[in-house]
Amino acid sequence: MHNANGFLTRIVRDKQLWRFGYRRSFCSLKVTPDDLDNQVLFEGSGCSRTAILNRPPALNALTTHMGVRLHKLYKNWEEDPNIGFVMMKGSGRAFCAGGDIVSIYHLRKRGSPDAIREFFWTLYNFIYFLGTYLKPHVAILNGVTMGGGAGVSIPGTFRVATDRTIFATPETVIGFHPDAGASFNLSHLPGRLGEYLGLTGLKISGAEMLACGLATHYISSTEVPILEQQLKKLLTDDPSVVEATLEKSSKSALFPFFFGRIELLEKCFCHDTVEEIIDSLEVEAGRTKDIWCTTTLRRLKETSPLSLKVALRSVREGRFQTLDQCLIREYRMSLQGTVGNFSGNFCEGVRARLIDKDEAPKWDPPTLEKVTEDMVDNYFSPLTPAEPDLDLPVKLRESI
Repeated sequence: MHNANGFLTRIVRDKQLWRFGYRRSFCSLKVTPDDLDNQVLFEGSGCSRTAILNRPPALNALTTHMGVRLHKLYKNWEEDPNIGFVMMKGSGRAFCAGGDIVSIYHLRKRGSPDAIREFFWTLYNFIYFLGTYLKPHVAILNGVTMGGGAGVSIPGTFRVATDRTIFATPETVIGFHPDAGASFNLSHLPGRLGEYLGLTGLKISGAEMLACGLATHYISSTEVPILEQQLKKLLTDDPSVVEATLEKSSKSALFPFFFGRIELLEKCFCHDTVEEIIDSLEVEAGRTKDIWCTTTLRRLKETSPLSLKVALRSVREGRFQTLDQCLIREYRMSLQGTVGNFSGNFCEGVRARLIDKDEAPKWDPPTLEKVTEDMVDNYFSPLTPAEPDLDLPVKLRESI
């Protein structure tokens, strides 16, 4: 166990990879600018500022307006010489459950592709801005941290997980793909952990986030208020000073479950195709009777076949790309998956999991064998030859 812990820690440190409110309403009630601004609150103390994601009934799911407001706040804070570092946290029991996919589903049903484009354009631009931020950043991941919630936290300098943290990238389960920078974040995890998380969408704990490098620090959830007060007293823009404060509060975590399955995970998820991955899991399930194998197999067989193949390719391409390249590619993929030829799977997945909740999505194609290479290739293409790519300020802000 201790050797596995050291193995993972050395991989992360040696490669230095990790320096770096409600659902939208479609009723007739008027939403005021103040209501929208309240989706992201902020507070200041000394030379720090804290952004607070504030849609607790929706687990702080991200909206277009939240992306705009975050970008504006962060830009102002970066330019203010009196502000040394920035923090982000969530209201209620979540940090952030991701993008507001129910709203995107309704926008798709209403025929509003431009609004969907704006959502992804806005969110991905903020993620890039965070990934190139010039000041230390601390994300306090005290609760649910999924999908886009990981996107608006992992690119920052420090990520503090707790015993309440639940991490996942569950997009394939709704017929979509791991996005918001996930192909970059997952692809740089030790071994084949990125493939496992990206394809299955299964959850890991805050302790497991620390072990694999997704989190930089781990504390008890009961100590979060104390840590926040300690950070707010700092008068610094030096990341080493911020880190020293985090280290004083940080605790060692229990050994995660996957420590004992590193070799098995590597053995099963190293293959070139999803079919080979599933075959390998079936062999190991029969040989070892390991509940991890059967749980993983069950999840893969419940998931969109097209999404599985798209996710595998996306994570593996991410290993050889910078953050900006991953976001630009994911933007194309996200439009294909929500307003393009492949949007049917997204709509069906959201319907089955979150609208009707019958847990019986009808995927198209229905099996892996019917997913062609052309389908996967097209998923990675612009909607049309004239469709503009995501425009990121790469000439002004160096990517990681």
